[in-house]
Amino acid sequence: MIKFHSTNRNTKDVDFKTAILRGQALDKGLYMLNEIPKLSLVEIQDLKSKTITEIGFDILSKIIGTSIPENKLTEIITDALNFEVPVEQIDGNDYICYLDRGPTCSFKDFGARILARMMEYFLELENRDIIILTATSGDTGGAVAHAFHKMKRINVVVLYPREEISELQRKQMTTLGKNVLAIGIHGKFDDCQRLVKMAFADPDLKHLNLSSANSINFGRLLPQTLYYFWSYSRITNKNNEQVIFSVPSGNFGNLMGGLIAHEMGLPVKKFIAAVNENNEFPRFLETGIYEKVEPSKNCISNAMNVGHPSNLARVIDLYGGEIDELGNIKNMPDMEKLRREIISYSISDELTKETIKNFYIKYEKILEPHGAVGWAALRKYRHTNPQDNIYKAVSFETADPAKFPEEIISLIKIYPKMPISLKSIQEKEEHIVSEKISSYEDFKKFLKKNYS
Repeated sequence: MIKFHSTNRNTKDVDFKTAILRGQALDKGLYMLNEIPKLSLVEIQDLKSKTITEIGFDILSKIIGTSIPENKLTEIITDALNFEVPVEQIDGNDYICYLDRGPTCSFKDFGARILARMMEYFLELENRDIIILTATSGDTGGAVAHAFHKMKRINVVVLYPREEISELQRKQMTTLGKNVLAIGIHGKFDDCQRLVKMAFADPDLKHLNLSSANSINFGRLLPQTLYYFWSYSRITNKNNEQVIFSVPSGNFGNLMGGLIAHEMGLPVKKFIAAVNENNEFPRFLETGIYEKVEPSKNCISNAMNVGHPSNLARVIDLYGGEIDELGNIKNMPDMEKLRREIISYSISDELTKETIKNFYIKYEKILEPHGAVGWAALRKYRHTNPQDNIYKAVSFETADPAKFPEEIISLIKIYPKMPISLKSIQEKEEHIVSEKISSYEDFKKFLKKNYS
């Protein structure tokens, strides 16, 4: 059975179940695989004939091992991934994989829905309850809230920056009720994330059995490997054919899913980490010096407004380095290998808007802001690396354009078609938390009052 270590290296290794239920390691690090299992080239080639749920079982079972019985794991994946994942050729060797067809119209549905069902299984085994704390910059909160809604053994508390998410993103969290509470704070996503991490490490709250459903939790991250294998299998023809992936990146869980897929054997020519104006990672690749963006910049690709990505700890760990939760690099990663495998571009709001307009004019298709960041970064890569134009590339569309109607209307004068799942929440009553949360002490008091 594969064990998991903390990226801070100051606590004991744990098994898969412990990593999932605990969420964050006891030393404030993130859990990471001690070893990454490999797929053979034959196994990867065979994925072409399989459904996404079959691919899901092949990949997840290699990491989970016997932690979940085969029949139960199949049931979890089949129930969770009950939506289409189209991969569409856009122009020549450039493709888009649409990850916005789940119930909350966000790529976060992949991880949240599988994680929720895994947690439910483990909690039933142990006959105990937990409280999920989640920070969201936009889409994670809705996906987590929906995935865990009405689960008997799990309460969910989501923190979001009240001035930096869209109305639809907010309503996806605040209209559910039951076991879900969403709290808007006056601050940034990084502030929300900081409060959540402090609560996990607070011995005064140990009795609440707190856990995470952010990509802090390896169980949320792991299923995000699946759409890399899936999209690769849909567009390649040759054995060992290398592909470029352009990945809209905020908290870096999306990119980390791809890096794990690559370590498992997926042939990748290059990862493009496409960030918005929060450019801490491209600057790090360029200079070798890591500096957080504080406060994070508010961009129209709001789910990527992250000035210090949590999953950077896992990225640096994967490349042999160590960075703590505060952003201090204790040991440098292998920068040569990091730069060889990943390139990163910071895409301005101006270029994001221009990309949405030009994409619609050229292809008569609507990109939302996060997908536009990914597409713009791919265009930059194609322009500066013409020798790699022979390679196919996948850019990810991570949310439905209807979640950002004002922006789309202002740019291309078209109201994006509203999916049924978003229409249904328009008129629902919101459950707004009245308490003002502006400090950790406020948050701690709220948790004790409502859940002790």
